[in-house]
Amino acid sequence: MRKVSILGSTGSVGTSALEVIGRFPERFEVVGLAAGAQVERLAAQVRAHRPRVVSVATEEAAAALAGLIPAGERPEILVGDEGAAAVASLGEIDFVLAAIAGSAGMRPTAAAVEAGKKVGLANKESMVLAGEYLMAKVRQTGAPILPVDSEHSAIFQCLAGHHREDVRRLLLTASGGPCRTWDAARIEACTPAEALKHPNWSMGAKITIDSATLMNKGLEVIEARWLFDLPPEQIEIVVHPESVVHSMVEYVDGSVVAQLGTPDMRGPIAYALSWPGPRLPLALPPLDLPSLGTLAFEEPDPVRFPAFRLAYEALRMGGTAPAVASGADEAAVASFLAGRIPLPAISSAIAHALETHRVRPVASVEDAIDASDEGKRLADSWLAGRFGRD
Repeated sequence: MRKVSILGSTGSVGTSALEVIGRFPERFEVVGLAAGAQVERLAAQVRAHRPRVVSVATEEAAAALAGLIPAGERPEILVGDEGAAAVASLGEIDFVLAAIAGSAGMRPTAAAVEAGKKVGLANKESMVLAGEYLMAKVRQTGAPILPVDSEHSAIFQCLAGHHREDVRRLLLTASGGPCRTWDAARIEACTPAEALKHPNWSMGAKITIDSATLMNKGLEVIEARWLFDLPPEQIEIVVHPESVVHSMVEYVDGSVVAQLGTPDMRGPIAYALSWPGPRLPLALPPLDLPSLGTLAFEEPDPVRFPAFRLAYEALRMGGTAPAVASGADEAAVASFLAGRIPLPAISSAIAHALETHRVRPVASVEDAIDASDEGKRLADSWLAGRFGRD
């Protein structure tokens, strides 16, 4: 019986994970849940899975949650970053799904790593903010990080049974998002509602907008650099609109190993949950290649979608630069979703933050979070000067 904590249980990845877990009660026990302020959804999860400990963002959310659960069925309710970190490091758990979006997931993810837990990583920002630091902690504790992003899970699977020194390139596939075929003028006029219409995946708002700008793929390059210990020169992006090939690994003999599947996050979640044991039998639609016909591949366009190139630049700068880029992206995406800025301004804000920032080493979680916060401030200030405030 694998005992599990889920960070971000009310988000899209967290709810998918609980759906998978619910199908295999003999394999998994949910011990801890951490969420933000969606207390009604969390209360339903508590009733269904009976965790021992839960965490919410605020005291108000804690009081609301307590009011929705009878005293005899109520778990221990914790609050804030400290509560989420406690859920991530409970003594009896042996697997933590880290799925809190954005920089808010940094502290609890780091707490899980430092506690030596096996981590299923769906919060790419933790690796973007402090990848070198976290991987050093992984080496100290010996607990693995298992990628849950579909692209990194695909690479992880493609590397299985092969020699790492034989790897020539990692090929991260990108759907291209809803704006893939649009010209610059139409991208400039893109509304939040249009950008949120991802052609293949059902995801949260932040990651969906990042997909529209291709910043999500840039963040994945940074994540892959640390997860798989390869320089950015060996990590490339390939646009693949059908999202059937989730990523590929090219080896020095010219062989390319690819992982294919239907675009459904339950697949990589289940792989991480069950690793290194047998795969879980999921009731997902089988991949029908004849009906798909042709699969297309193309290069990403850095002129219409400059954000992914900024991620490579942040990697080249090193230190706190990736965290600043990530923070600037978070702030700019929030402004776009609020209708204050056009879509291309997200990339411009990231570029400004990187140009302004003075790079420092990342020696702690606080260093990483401080740099992300600086990126948010730099982006917000620049956007306010350019587009005004509400």
